[in-house]
Amino acid sequence: MLVVAAISFHIVAPSIVEVVGSWPRVSSVAPEWLIVIVACEVLSFASAITLQRIALRTSAWFAVATSQLAGNAMSQVVPGGAAAGATLQLRLLGQAGADTTTAISGFTAFSLLQTASILFLPVLTLPTILAGAGVDRGLAQTAFLGIAGFVAVAGLGALLLTTDPLLVGIARLIEVVRKTVLRKRPATTDLPARLVGERNSIREVLGERWREALVATACRLGFDFLALFAALAAVGGLPKPSLALLAYTTATLLAMVPITPGGLGLVEAGLTGTLALAGVKPAQAVLATLLYRLASYWLPILAGPVAYTLFRRRYR
Repeated sequence: MLVVAAISFHIVAPSIVEVVGSWPRVSSVAPEWLIVIVACEVLSFASAITLQRIALRTSAWFAVATSQLAGNAMSQVVPGGAAAGATLQLRLLGQAGADTTTAISGFTAFSLLQTASILFLPVLTLPTILAGAGVDRGLAQTAFLGIAGFVAVAGLGALLLTTDPLLVGIARLIEVVRKTVLRKRPATTDLPARLVGERNSIREVLGERWREALVATACRLGFDFLALFAALAAVGGLPKPSLALLAYTTATLLAMVPITPGGLGLVEAGLTGTLALAGVKPAQAVLATLLYRLASYWLPILAGPVAYTLFRRRYR
């Protein structure tokens, strides 16, 4: 992973240098816009924490919020960090008294909801593309790719939530891998039954609170997109909302690729490029990307150690 990340950084280094090099121009942005951008990201993270509370079936705020911020920071600083961040959050929640199996199944539901919602974004721009609006071919291809991904993820989620064979097969594979890797520990045989039971519980919870889960998912992505839109407005480079949404979708999909930490470099290169395709001037696209990434990537990394320290003080 480190070698792949190093090669990727070498490829996207010009984009990182270009975006970071526009740092002095941040002083030309009105402070009011900076406040709006950060506020949108704070609301986006609050929505993600709310969604996790629903998936984890808990009313606790402090443990979920601090562990989520700490896990997110971890996922943003190591290659393939999603697994490391989830592991850290799982360990913290365990120290706070959460059941491990419940937490794992909750994370699965949370991840499926987040991925499906991201891949659903291009569907919202489909009418614009079909209407023959001036959409760049690359952006249109991104939209169709996202739609195909949404269909695949939605189908997988439907299978996991409504049928047992796939879930049982995954559980048995996990048991085999665990037995092979951790030979000195006792083998587990009840994981399939436990996961099916937890899946049924989550299905019941989401069935009862599906409206809350839907609103939280929409707010998480909506406020994150508004942060980018506010960054574009701050630099005077607002494109059509549908084109801005396509550029945002591209950046979000790139951030999910586990090559560099948090998509660092990939997102900067992809977002500046797609914003240019959407009609934003290159200089404006670079500065807007910097403002957006400061609020969505760098500030949450700084918040992670603070959240971790607060958690450790609360749960010694």
